[in-house]
Amino acid sequence: MLLYSTNLYILNAMISREFRILFWVLCVHLAGIYLFTKGFLLNRLALPDRSVDACTSLTTHKRAVLLVIDALRFDFIAEHPPEPVSPFHHNILTLPRELTAAHPDRSFIFNAHSDPPTTTLQRLKGITTGSLPTFVDAGENFGGSSIHEDSIIHQLNAAGRKIAFAGDDTWLALFPDAFQPNMTFAFDSFNVEDLHTVDQGVIDNLLPLMGHHKNSWHFAIGHGLGVDHAGHRVGPDHPVLREKLEQMNTLLRDVVAAMDDDTLLIMLGDHGMDKMGNHGGDNILETMSALWIYSKVPLSLPEYTIPEAILPVITFPDTPVPHRHVQQIDLVPTISLLLGLPIPFNNLGTVIPELFNRDSDGSSLQKAMELNAAQIRRYLDAYRSSSSGKELDASWHDFSLAWDGVHTMDGSDRLIALDNFTRLALSACRVLWAQFNVFLMGAGLAVIGLSIVAGWALFSKLRDVADVEWEKWVDDKVWWSFSASAVGSALGYLAHIVLHKYLDGVAMHQTALFAAAIASSFVMIATTRPVITLKAIKSLPIFLILHTLCFASNSFTVWEDHIVLFFLISSIVPSVITGFTAPTSRLRYRILGFSALFAICVRLMAMSTVCREEQHPYCTVTFYASESSSAPPLTALLLAFPVAIAVPLVVRRILKISRSDSGLAATFMPLLFAPSLIAGTMFWMLEWVDSAQALGDMGDTLRVTRTVLARTTAATMLIGGLSVWWTSPACLAISKSQTSEASTQEKTEVTVLGFANAFGSPYLMFWLIFFSVVWLMTQLSGQIVLGLSSIALLSYLEIIDSVRDVHSLNNAFTSPNASLQLADTNPNHDLLFSEIVPLALLATHMYHSTGHQSTFSSIQWKSAFILGKTLSFPFSHVSIVINTFGSFFLGALAVPLIVLWNLPPLPLSPSRPRPNALRAALAISLYFTVLAFGAAACAAVLRRHLMVWKIFAPRYLGAGFGLWVVDVGVLIGVGVGVGRVGEEIGRVF
Repeated sequence: MLLYSTNLYILNAMISREFRILFWVLCVHLAGIYLFTKGFLLNRLALPDRSVDACTSLTTHKRAVLLVIDALRFDFIAEHPPEPVSPFHHNILTLPRELTAAHPDRSFIFNAHSDPPTTTLQRLKGITTGSLPTFVDAGENFGGSSIHEDSIIHQLNAAGRKIAFAGDDTWLALFPDAFQPNMTFAFDSFNVEDLHTVDQGVIDNLLPLMGHHKNSWHFAIGHGLGVDHAGHRVGPDHPVLREKLEQMNTLLRDVVAAMDDDTLLIMLGDHGMDKMGNHGGDNILETMSALWIYSKVPLSLPEYTIPEAILPVITFPDTPVPHRHVQQIDLVPTISLLLGLPIPFNNLGTVIPELFNRDSDGSSLQKAMELNAAQIRRYLDAYRSSSSGKELDASWHDFSLAWDGVHTMDGSDRLIALDNFTRLALSACRVLWAQFNVFLMGAGLAVIGLSIVAGWALFSKLRDVADVEWEKWVDDKVWWSFSASAVGSALGYLAHIVLHKYLDGVAMHQTALFAAAIASSFVMIATTRPVITLKAIKSLPIFLILHTLCFASNSFTVWEDHIVLFFLISSIVPSVITGFTAPTSRLRYRILGFSALFAICVRLMAMSTVCREEQHPYCTVTFYASESSSAPPLTALLLAFPVAIAVPLVVRRILKISRSDSGLAATFMPLLFAPSLIAGTMFWMLEWVDSAQALGDMGDTLRVTRTVLARTTAATMLIGGLSVWWTSPACLAISKSQTSEASTQEKTEVTVLGFANAFGSPYLMFWLIFFSVVWLMTQLSGQIVLGLSSIALLSYLEIIDSVRDVHSLNNAFTSPNASLQLADTNPNHDLLFSEIVPLALLATHMYHSTGHQSTFSSIQWKSAFILGKTLSFPFSHVSIVINTFGSFFLGALAVPLIVLWNLPPLPLSPSRPRPNALRAALAISLYFTVLAFGAAACAAVLRRHLMVWKIFAPRYLGAGFGLWVVDVGVLIGVGVGVGRVGEEIGRVF
């Protein structure tokens, strides 16, 4: 027991009380985000049933080749491509349209709709099961589990047919035991920089199987990745993509030449790509994929005219003529019937009519559509009998009417009725799988909302706690909150046992988590006892309120980047007004000068833009060279190195104002910080050289060089930099000089250089270590933005310090005890929430200016390969998170500087920086908690809005991730950085 108490005491001593209370805040936020997300983003119910009845009368082929060309957009094979025609991806892959023009009875081109999320794993699920993925399934693309529901692969295995495979190894994750071991050739799918290995593997293994081993397999899959990787790496308007499409056209010619009459060829893109070459969302360019079906024997006869009502067409953007349009999942029932297999049980696709038009009376087509409709009817009946069956109640009447209508029709009308029924089922299920668990959503909102009250209570009350009492006060709050969470968890467990039949879709651990978070928040509020006054209500930050209200409008959410820019510039207007009324010219010039510098940096940052689809045509991409390129613009290439060199110089110049460029800063800045920025810029320069193939065949050498450079830089700063900083963080130096007095005696005068900024300068060194890591993870245009943001941050710190001096002087001049006020050297000031708002807005502005939006397509996948050429956990995932949300982390990590900047270690209030830093951390966390609550509440209220999955859901996810990153940032900053600085300064003075 004594040992346990001793260990507990040591643990408490090692973990600061600020860290503990901020960790509690993080836990409550995570609980609220988790509960709401589980209610808002539900997985669909996949029924385990399998279809068993096969129809062999419609069989046309013994074998089939499924050739997936990843990210093959429809216009890449279209006979009438969009205008203006691109020389890099139009009229290059021409074999499909050549054969369709020559043999329209056995060659068919379709514009296939790929249901979002347009990630490879989810699309493979769709084209093998015929089902629809849900929004939350997109996260599985980096590590999906195997498919257990019925699929065409399972049906092939059940029929004893052998499957050969070559290409993207994602197929093995989905179907680990489905392929013949001696005919399986899988290749790594996540090395985006490798444009050729997977494609060459398909060519080298698929063609021999078709030429010499055609009797050893029944279904062959080839999945090439070169087109997709070229899009990600250089964009669609690049000679590299032209080379890949030419290679695919040659492959298709070889495949067609090797085919016999018993083989069916299906070539498709699993999804498209946007103008930048990316995918993942629901942009029209991402969802319009190519589909070509070819047979050496006729599949369609001209004697029977298929009703136009079941042959929909669609016009690709900027194309002169419409094209035949199908759903990508329509492949599943079509291929199944052509190969004599049962249609997979969960399928919602409709057979493609042209491939069953074999009779003068349309009987084969009618039979295929009846089998298809009967399968979907069985699925709907089974779904209604399941635990989620009540979800179909709202649509069941329409289903019944459509099904009954089928049996009252004949001829062409019957075909139309069958098509209407299958399409009704598809559209209803698309809505169905956007169902929500209101219990969990409400629980999540309650937890997040109560955490706002608790955070505000802590922020407000901590200001009034005396210096000598704050540590005990915080300890008490931590103890009570965690104790309450333990009791609440137990009560939640018991409540779930009693009320579980009323808590539909709520698991026991979710009830316990909700009760724990609510109980601890209530106790925190009750023990803090905040006082709500009219003054407190009037001081509510208007920019936070307006920022949150933006999420109630899809238009305001779309244009959030412009709105944040306006708020950010406006937030320093009060400081500018204060500058004009400053009592001294020095303060006036400092405030106005640094305000101008801040505004200039912010405006320059805004020149870097990445446009959402909804912002066109009122937005121009400047973060990249063009809308259809992922290469940096010429300005970024020219300015990247000058900015990398200038940033350390500007930082040292600002530190020199307070003469705090000595001590650690004198060695850290030139020997660690400056080289790390240059190395980070060099990495992306080499990446650009490699992508542009400027040095020919030196790609492997450049890749190794970049990997070594990135890993060395990251390790040097995170291990070496932190070690040096932890050992001696103070930026102080001693200056001695001899002075002569009238008595001719000489005295030695000792000056402590950096004393005026003794707390701020060492913490800035701590911040710069993480800044250099984010710099490494950010592309060239973003690095310029980061440089400007660092100057804007330092300018804002000087503004705040000068404004506080103005207020102190004004108070002194208006006080009856002016001489005492002026003699008061206490440097501590009450921290205002309004002082935190510009920093929160700056972090959000930095997020947008570094090439990010609240859309999946803006994720910069290149960052996953900074530390290595292949996808590796956790380095690739951490790199993407840092690249995407590093701006929020830096903003949160910088918030203690508002308290510590130009703060000397005077003896009157030695401990006050720590509680003030804690209040600053609570304030910025509170800002982003309110944003997360607003985004979640608006997403919940507007969950039936047409744009919920395109606008509101991604913005909520961004707000949730952003809040988590901010909480981690303040946890590290205040819990680690501030504590170490305070400890070292206390030791020195």
